[in-house]
Amino acid sequence: MRRRATRPRLAAATAALAVSALLAVAGCSDGAGLPGRGTPGSGPSGANSPGAGGASGAPSVPAAPAKGSVKVVRTLTTRLTSPWGVARLPGGDLLVGSRDTGKIIRVAAKDGAQSEVGSVPGVAAAGEGGLLGLALSPDYVTDHLLYAYFTTASDNRIAQLRYDAGKPDGLRLGAPNTIFQGIPKGQIHNGGRIAFGPDGMLYAGTGEGGDRGLAQDSKSFGGKILRMTPDGHPAPRNPRADSVIYSLGHRNVQGLAWDADKRLWASEFGQDTWDELNLIEPGGNYGWPVVEGKAGRPEYRDPVAQWKPAEASPSGLAYAKGSLWMAALRGSRLWRIPLKGASLAADPQSFLSGEYGRLRTVVATDDGGLWLTTSNTDGRGKPGPEDDRILRLEVT
Repeated sequence: MRRRATRPRLAAATAALAVSALLAVAGCSDGAGLPGRGTPGSGPSGANSPGAGGASGAPSVPAAPAKGSVKVVRTLTTRLTSPWGVARLPGGDLLVGSRDTGKIIRVAAKDGAQSEVGSVPGVAAAGEGGLLGLALSPDYVTDHLLYAYFTTASDNRIAQLRYDAGKPDGLRLGAPNTIFQGIPKGQIHNGGRIAFGPDGMLYAGTGEGGDRGLAQDSKSFGGKILRMTPDGHPAPRNPRADSVIYSLGHRNVQGLAWDADKRLWASEFGQDTWDELNLIEPGGNYGWPVVEGKAGRPEYRDPVAQWKPAEASPSGLAYAKGSLWMAALRGSRLWRIPLKGASLAADPQSFLSGEYGRLRTVVATDDGGLWLTTSNTDGRGKPGPEDDRILRLEVT
């Protein structure tokens, strides 16, 4: 499996041809294939195009109510160190990664008890880098594979680790098997969210590492959304058969989620003007660094919704009860984004503003609720004695 470590070099060698194909897909779409171009702000945008997996622009599920609610049911656990990635195990327990230490903690859903299951070797935590996203294999019940996106001394990469929960004591995390490497790293903008889609493929949101030109560079995996098979190959039906690049022109993607119609959405940090929620289309170019927010230029995909960075700086994203739920770091709040098909059903609505500080990761539960992690020990927050914590939410 380690042969996949050479895959980025192969893709880089062929990607010079890929940029024309990617841009052609993005630039040749007619108005029906583009997210809507409303007036600046976070109101409804009129987007009407399905993303990957969507059958049509018309909603196949009822629109979410214009207004919703959030109730904090309980604090599951406290005093976590720089939590970032969260993976929900069968049965409900959570695996939580520490960005700065590289450790993975199991948190019991019943009572919040914490137990260390191991560390990811090779993690080089600095700035915004470290142990970032976690995801379970779609076949976890049989293969017991956990996927981790993490920063090393030279790059960001994705590895498989076998998690043997059956061992009675001690560390239960196997050695990492790198399936993909060569994603640019930096003090900032390492992306890091990974998730398996409804198609069984692994998606990864990357950042441009502070080198903004990489987002439009087809030879780089920075500033992209990547789509690959579970062993790191370019996934079938990618814009180019020999490349993992699924979309480009991103600044720093830290949230990925699919709605009920299997459309892919991504949350993205802007710079000084607009943070973005994007509906992701294969081959789409989302404009960074040429444009930020809604620009109305046909060669770039406009966001469906946008926020001033002081209200957002978005990280995690989840789908529940007909809405997307987006965790905000600098904005210190949780955004509810009600959907009507591929557009907004109403203006986004914020909750928990300033109550728990910076919010990092949001994960849907089987019963339509949410797990939500705070991020006050990440070097930019103001941690209290109970930080960081995981909250259990009921939402409508």
